[in-house]
Amino acid sequence: MSFGENLQFLRKQKNITQEQLAEQLEVSRQSVSKWESSQSYPEMEKLLQICSMFHCNMDTLMQGDVSKDFVEDTYGYDSFMNQFDRLITAGIALILFGISIMGFLTGLGMDEDIAPVFFFIFLIAGVIILVVMGMQHSHFAEKHPYIEDFYTEEEKEQAYRKFTVRMAAGIGIILVDVLLFMVLGIRLDSVADPALTEKLENMGMGIFMLFLTPGVSVLVYGGLQKDKFDIKNYNKENSLSPAKKKRDALKAKICGCIMLVALTVYLVCMFTDIEWSTSWLVFAVGGILCGVVSIILSKDEDSEGGQ
Repeated sequence: MSFGENLQFLRKQKNITQEQLAEQLEVSRQSVSKWESSQSYPEMEKLLQICSMFHCNMDTLMQGDVSKDFVEDTYGYDSFMNQFDRLITAGIALILFGISIMGFLTGLGMDEDIAPVFFFIFLIAGVIILVVMGMQHSHFAEKHPYIEDFYTEEEKEQAYRKFTVRMAAGIGIILVDVLLFMVLGIRLDSVADPALTEKLENMGMGIFMLFLTPGVSVLVYGGLQKDKFDIKNYNKENSLSPAKKKRDALKAKICGCIMLVALTVYLVCMFTDIEWSTSWLVFAVGGILCGVVSIILSKDEDSEGGQ
């Protein structure tokens, strides 16, 4: 494209007239008209002003094709990913909030066999959201395995700035939460009544999880929003070889079995005399085992790739 065609394209993208552009550049409308028809060229000062105004570089403006920098989101990727990120975060937050509610109710004296029922209400809601959104994401990726990168460098920079703020805020909330929990634990050491201590510990766990929920939610949402802008990685993940697809399916099956066992152990602990207040650790162990499985299978993939 010529300079005139590029300028006309940029002006129309901004939805401004020749008169409005001329006013911003402090030139006559006739000058803008001559530039767009390639009858003349602006001075270097005006060229730099145009580059700054439309966020493009000089080489592309003069000799390239600026329309390549204005790829449209034809598949609705941005809106879908925004909805996906919000609901995935909500699903995780519901599960954490359910643990908090269970701690509060137990601390208030509710029977330890009944309080977990309220946790399971939130757990079921959270898991349903996670499963449904996971299926929708897989369906979207299957329909659109390749997305043209339509985000501008300015949008990516702004997204990264938001990511750093969200990470700092999430970590800050969690650290404050841990500090408050430690202070509460010190104060509980001075309580003489064991029954009262147990109730206060449950209440303390409820408060801890209550503050942990927004901290984790901010971290999860921030990470998902950052990944949204990594179109290159999205395309790479969805243009997999048959061997890697089988390996990923195997990872999912193994991790699913691990977490199913973890849930079974948790339920057994909950409805027997085993201490259920610490049995949630089985989920952490399950997550670690899933990570180990993922690393092992990834090493197999790397060794195959090096052959």
